[in-house]
Amino acid sequence: MILPIVGYGDPVLRKKAVEIPKEYPALKQIVADMYDTMYNAYGVGLAAPQVGLSIRLFVIDTRPFSDDEDLSKEEQEVLSAFKKTFINATIVKEEGEEWCFNEGCLSIPEVREDVYRHEKITIEYFDEDFNKHTDVYDGLIARVIQHEYDHIEGILFTDKISSLKKRLIQKKLQNIMEGKTRPDYKMKFVAKKGR
Repeated sequence: MILPIVGYGDPVLRKKAVEIPKEYPALKQIVADMYDTMYNAYGVGLAAPQVGLSIRLFVIDTRPFSDDEDLSKEEQEVLSAFKKTFINATIVKEEGEEWCFNEGCLSIPEVREDVYRHEKITIEYFDEDFNKHTDVYDGLIARVIQHEYDHIEGILFTDKISSLKKRLIQKKLQNIMEGKTRPDYKMKFVAKKGR
């Protein structure tokens, strides 16, 4: 089922999400709905707070990045096969050079900015069957994980840009809060005028 994506300004996007117990009700269905929602919006990642749930869960499928002809054949293959669910994740290490990439977010439509993130991460998490993993990722996969991980920590990519850039996008952010944006996917906005 396709869920509405929560827009910028909703308090759920600013909360540190809570851990999920193994017996969390309908977890498999929530995960399936999140993948449906992400694919419907042409995203590569989606965190539970973005669908209004303040729980430590995010899903990622980097296949859309595999079309990038600037990447090596090997990188394209890795990206085309990467699809994972992360439950109760903790990034235990960030390392390497910080590098810049133009990021966007399904909760902040029509806004893209350059964000610096570490090249390599080590992350502990559970999969949807509650098997524990500790994995090391780098490149675009590490970046997408860091972006989604920030969501479960109550952090948005716009928090990582300069104050000048924040001022420049202020009107766009205000428009999102007021529902004055028309992405081609279902969204839920904080305050629509006239309500």
